[in-house]
Amino acid sequence: MSIDVESPPATALKALAEPVRWRIVQHLASEELCVCHLVDALGIPQPLVSHHLRVLRDAGVVDTERHRYWTYYRLRPDALHDLARTIDTVAQHAPPTGERRRPCC
Repeated sequence: MSIDVESPPATALKALAEPVRWRIVQHLASEELCVCHLVDALGIPQPLVSHHLRVLRDAGVVDTERHRYWTYYRLRPDALHDLARTIDTVAQHAPPTGERRRPCC
């Protein structure tokens, strides 16, 4: 599964650019966690953690899974790999300084 092709990479980049969401991604990189774990790790209120998780989920960066009474969140490494490939493709097409310069009016 990859980032939704209908959605521009900017959606995922915007989600990841917010510092709290980036910290959530870093925590989820090592294990699946529920909201209560992230509340403890981040030291912010549960509604705020839930909001940030929803943004990450809507951007396709995290998935959820119910386990007994709790919802666990996990990182979608494939989505991050797809985003990294997109960024790499853009970088590879950038010309060296002064090589392709459009003349001014």
